[in-house]
Amino acid sequence: MKTEAALDWKTEAWMKALAKTQRNVKRIGDGFPHASQNGRYELEAPHWWTAGFWPGMLWLLYTGSRDEELRAAAEACERRLDDVLNDYVRLDHDLGFMWTLTSMASYKLTGNETSKIRALKAANYLAARFNIKGRYIRAWNPWREGEDNAGLAIIDCSMNTPLLFLASEISGDPRYRHVAEAHMDTVVRDFVRPDGSVYHIIRYDPATGERLEGLGGQGYAPESAWSRGTAWALYGLTLAYHHTGKQIYLDTAKTVAHFFLANLPEDHVPYWDFRAPDEARIYRDSSAGACAASGLLLLAEKAGALEASIYRTPAQRILESLYRNYGAWDDDNEEGLILHGTSHVPEGRNIDVPLIYGDYFFVEGLARLQGQGPFYWE
Repeated sequence: MKTEAALDWKTEAWMKALAKTQRNVKRIGDGFPHASQNGRYELEAPHWWTAGFWPGMLWLLYTGSRDEELRAAAEACERRLDDVLNDYVRLDHDLGFMWTLTSMASYKLTGNETSKIRALKAANYLAARFNIKGRYIRAWNPWREGEDNAGLAIIDCSMNTPLLFLASEISGDPRYRHVAEAHMDTVVRDFVRPDGSVYHIIRYDPATGERLEGLGGQGYAPESAWSRGTAWALYGLTLAYHHTGKQIYLDTAKTVAHFFLANLPEDHVPYWDFRAPDEARIYRDSSAGACAASGLLLLAEKAGALEASIYRTPAQRILESLYRNYGAWDDDNEEGLILHGTSHVPEGRNIDVPLIYGDYFFVEGLARLQGQGPFYWE
């Protein structure tokens, strides 16, 4: 009976996610939602870093439903990104998020040669951000005149490197993989603490490559433990192991996973920062939980039969809690699928709202539980 009950909630969650997305696509279409405000997803410019998550989710749900309206909207989003790829001069490391979930997804699912060219072009731009001295992919360009952030690398980029690994596989050129692997070696060395907690930002001297300091970024403080950053590391390292077979990536992913799981509250959905003091630790981040759950399911596959349940069981618990306790399934006035996401507490932006990447990873986690690949990062 337990197996039947588990199957029931997963199937029910998938159908509700599909139904709500089918309603949302009629308004959002080829737009680029980011955070829901007052029940409605605000749309960002196509160059914003989250542009890939809506079309990526559409592709996931299309694969499970064959609803052509979802596919058409995903392909329209990809076409809209052409202006960004060709004419926007401030592209940064989030090229991976943007084109892995659009062009790479399209190529994997349909064999579209134009999508392949777009994905490879994005990979070229991403590889060009590699700092050979520090062996890191530079995060951002200056946000304002006079700002110098050439020495900044962030843990989020762990999830951008799959675009480079895939570009090597598609093109037969190992240089993309060399860049991705060098960056992930730096993540292991400089970002992950011995206890499995993770820095959000590391500052390097861009001329010499010397590590200068860790920064708090979207976490509470430099030495705290931002939960979504922990999820980025967990999933990104597991993907790096998938693409390389390099044992240090698997071992480090396990260390991060154990830290993440050991610090979850009773309902299995993390607070926004594991080390924030009690008075600041009031917000959950459902997006961190969803991302970690999908990463844990991949980690369960890679860890082998003896250890698989260590990661698969808590991943299922996280996803089931998100579905039962955080879902907005019966609220027709809310476009988001999953409530209580938290984007950036230090800057006071998009706190305790649905986030499109939380929705994406929740759907991806459900797809993993039900074996409904392929998955675009792999």
